[in-house]
Amino acid sequence: MGKVMAVCVSPQKGVAKQNIGKAELAAGHGLQNDAHAGPWRRQVSLLAYQKIADFRAKGAEVEYGAFGENLVVEGIDFARLPVGARLSCGAVELEVTQIGKECHDRCQIYQRMGDCIMPREGIFAQVLRGGSIAVGDELYVQ
Repeated sequence: MGKVMAVCVSPQKGVAKQNIGKAELAAGHGLQNDAHAGPWRRQVSLLAYQKIADFRAKGAEVEYGAFGENLVVEGIDFARLPVGARLSCGAVELEVTQIGKECHDRCQIYQRMGDCIMPREGIFAQVLRGGSIAVGDELYVQ
């Protein structure tokens, strides 16, 4: 089980997301008002809280959403989950569709720190069942 620490969205791609605390997820779409939502495999991005904390310990001043992640969750090492794993939070059900991603352009974080954790630590999921998700909610690996 994990605890949701941030729920982040952005109105356009290529910019940091902002923690809005709570959002609605639509089945087959993703988080409402997020530029990455849509009918594809990477509707929701997730990153482990501990990976962000470790990156901050190296001197990076990054806020939740800086890596483009929608959900920051404490207590689950997402990079260890297999594709196809299911996650649930209240009514919401997600299916992991991708572990990590290829980084075509070096983001601002990489340029500043010489590293970025999202390509190797982030995961992506599609929304199987929608509902609301908020900071403080519990997320379960099924």
